[in-house]
Amino acid sequence: MKEITKKSILIVVVLILFGGALLAAKVHTVAQEGRKFSVDQLEIAVGDTVDFPNKDDFFHNVYSLSPSKVFDLGSYTKGNSKKVTFDKAGEIEVRCAIHPEMKMKIIVK
Repeated sequence: MKEITKKSILIVVVLILFGGALLAAKVHTVAQEGRKFSVDQLEIAVGDTVDFPNKDDFFHNVYSLSPSKVFDLGSYTKGNSKKVTFDKAGEIEVRCAIHPEMKMKIIVK
């Protein structure tokens, strides 16, 4: 029988801790339809992902310049969807670069 080392135990503990966190992460959906987001505000946990499907007949470009999470999903058409994983707590203002009236807030706890 092989000797169990401290390094092996540490690796197992890390896998259990981080593996459990990954399993607990959720995917939330915020649709883009009628030139607006399907919700004005969304509360999620660190590690969760938000899926942004485009249900309109025209392009949308979802982005954020918030310090907690900067991203730009680029322009995409109806039937397509893009996802963002939020890895840090904070408040994120999300907008559409094509439709300035579109905005929402994601609160990551």
